Amino acid sequence: MFKKIIALLIFSLAAYFSIKTLMPQENFIDNPTNSEFSNTKAFKHVQNLGGDAHAVGTNAHEDAAVYIIKELEKLGLEVQTQEGNSFSDWGTFAKVKNIATRIKGTDNSKALVLMSHYDSAGHSSKGASDASSGVATVLEGIRAFITKGTAHKNDIIILFTDGEELGLNGARLFVKEHPWTKDIGLILNFEARGSGGPSFTLVETTDGNAALMNEFIKANPKYPVANSLAYSIYKKLPNDTDLTVFRKEANIQGFNFAFIDDHYDYHAALDTPERLDNNTLSHQASYLMPLLNHFGNTDLTNLESAENNVYFNSPLGMHSYPFTWILPLVIIAAVLFLLILIYGRRHKKLKGIEIGKGFLALFSALLVNGIIGFFGWKAILQVYPHYNEILHGFTYNGHLYILFFVLLSLSITFYIYKKVYTATNTKELLVAPIFIWLLLNFGISQELQGASFFIVPLFFALGLFFILLRKDKPNILATTLLCLPAIFILAPFIQQFPIALGLKIIVASSVLIVLLFGLLLPVLGFIRRKKSLGHLLLLASGIVFGIAHLNSEFTPEQPKPNSLVYFQDNDTQKSYWITYDKILDNWNESYFKDTISDKSNITLGSKYNTKFSKVAKAATIGIPKSTFNISIDTIINQERKIQLCIMPNRKLNSIEINSKTKNSFTSFSINGTEISTKTASKFFNPNSPKIATYHLVNNEPLELSFSIHKDSIPQIVLLETSHDLLSNKTLNIPNRADNMIPKPFVINDAVIVKNTLRFND
Repeated sequence: MFKKIIALLIFSLAAYFSIKTLMPQENFIDNPTNSEFSNTKAFKHVQNLGGDAHAVGTNAHEDAAVYIIKELEKLGLEVQTQEGNSFSDWGTFAKVKNIATRIKGTDNSKALVLMSHYDSAGHSSKGASDASSGVATVLEGIRAFITKGTAHKNDIIILFTDGEELGLNGARLFVKEHPWTKDIGLILNFEARGSGGPSFTLVETTDGNAALMNEFIKANPKYPVANSLAYSIYKKLPNDTDLTVFRKEANIQGFNFAFIDDHYDYHAALDTPERLDNNTLSHQASYLMPLLNHFGNTDLTNLESAENNVYFNSPLGMHSYPFTWILPLVIIAAVLFLLILIYGRRHKKLKGIEIGKGFLALFSALLVNGIIGFFGWKAILQVYPHYNEILHGFTYNGHLYILFFVLLSLSITFYIYKKVYTATNTKELLVAPIFIWLLLNFGISQELQGASFFIVPLFFALGLFFILLRKDKPNILATTLLCLPAIFILAPFIQQFPIALGLKIIVASSVLIVLLFGLLLPVLGFIRRKKSLGHLLLLASGIVFGIAHLNSEFTPEQPKPNSLVYFQDNDTQKSYWITYDKILDNWNESYFKDTISDKSNITLGSKYNTKFSKVAKAATIGIPKSTFNISIDTIINQERKIQLCIMPNRKLNSIEINSKTKNSFTSFSINGTEISTKTASKFFNPNSPKIATYHLVNNEPLELSFSIHKDSIPQIVLLETSHDLLSNKTLNIPNRADNMIPKPFVINDAVIVKNTLRFND
């Protein structure tokens, strides 16, 4: 019994170790030499850049640019800025300012780019993690690199893009217009989608990943978190970073390094320097420094390849093999499984009825835990409806819920396997998990090849299966050690799936727990007191759920995201209060006593297509509208050409341009920049009202010029937005309580004025 307790402790420690060793656990601040990366100096940059919200168009945004330029100049670098108008695939238009400098190499092949963006998300996010942490990592990394006098063959370009949060506008401007684009061989891009946790390596390739990953492994970063499953999923999803623009439009490859935990801080007022995990900042540095040294001296012209590699990290480092091995490995595993089964039957070691019990137990565990995982989170949202106010899909106590479902799933699985346990049937119980993992790997080989490293724990399970057939009582500590690869490879995914995709996907963790349990049966199957373990785990899950409950309320440390918008419709001469909140609070509930049901004349966009929940009548206070000046309205041949200027009469953050009628524009320009109606077809679709969103810098006027068919009678609807609701003296909105913050991902704390421009026929 003592050995079995030791085995369980080893399993628990291995699971903990597999997660904790993904990133540094020390803050590199203990007096490094001046030529080494200093976390203290990097964090100082984060404090200086992420102290205030610095979205495009704000004073703090310009202050951030000035700060970055000065820091680069302190290093003796010649800095240039690239300013210009940029229209993105997201339909955003803005005047942006990129900051760049270049360090010459001794024998340049292609240039290595170190990149991050310096603007924060609008309107309340301070952008400490996203992406002041990236800027800080590059600034401090290049300081240490220059101070050390490291020799490098390739040119090194440092690029801090602007307007990333608007729609990758700065990256698009650089790719299209900067002469250095043609010189780039590889990009290292530092990003964030939270404020903590390990930084994941996400590859952006023009074709295969083999050459890039081979060089990445040679660079030998100390804490690599990289796997081809994430690579495969990333390629299937419509992901967008600045690096995406370089890959799509200039065929330039690179690596994204992004941390995604503590997702609730993302784009929120909580994205402050104080909430950035210092170990996470260290993790970014642990990528930058070895990769800078390696790729600074690597021929960057030979990084393209048609082949893909399967790759994954473990506590032992990085492992990879070619995609061409995937199907052969599955076939080998299947043949080995069949041979072992034949061996077991011939030696009368396997009983059909016991194998059947194993399948029944496994399918029961998968079904029950799958149902609980799928409906469990939905039930929690019913009990705690205020969780729906957190649009990230990950609550402040989300890590506790992950642990709760893990413990509950383990408890249920132990209960189920207790029903089929005998002192001698562990080897038969192992047949079902191996069979399911074999089927899973075959499916992966056809549809999700990046996950093919799941074959590795299967081979260990096959080895253990053979050992169990050879020995009725194998050495439990030896079998425990042979089970560890399954834990090292799979355990991190149990936590990472809901962190990456939201707690709604907790069912994936519940199911993966069962599948991992099956691979650990060579040890767990011999434990007689499964029922007692089930009781213990059930009690532990209840305690964890209780702790989650105690941390379920909104507090100053875990504030409630809420929203309020004042909307003035100059077309109808009516005004409204708008909120996205499903549950009102004492800050905004007084504005929604006179709600209306007809919301058809109010349309507002949001990041996740979140619809506003309530609209109420409001007093019209006469927010000044812009001045409209039509300078050209003429017909030439079959086209009607219109040119107008919209001059704001109050401080605006954005103007959304919509078409009320179904018009097919033959040409369209914003502030003199021609917008291709073909490449931006989703915004110039006759069935779509939205044309573009103009983000103002220095309150510059909006100039529109467009051509349509001569018989068309256009109507342009403008939504003029300023994020100054709380400072509007006439509206007199009180400040939020300490346990509240502006809701991110939606237009918030805003004064919006709607105007329709009608042109005569």
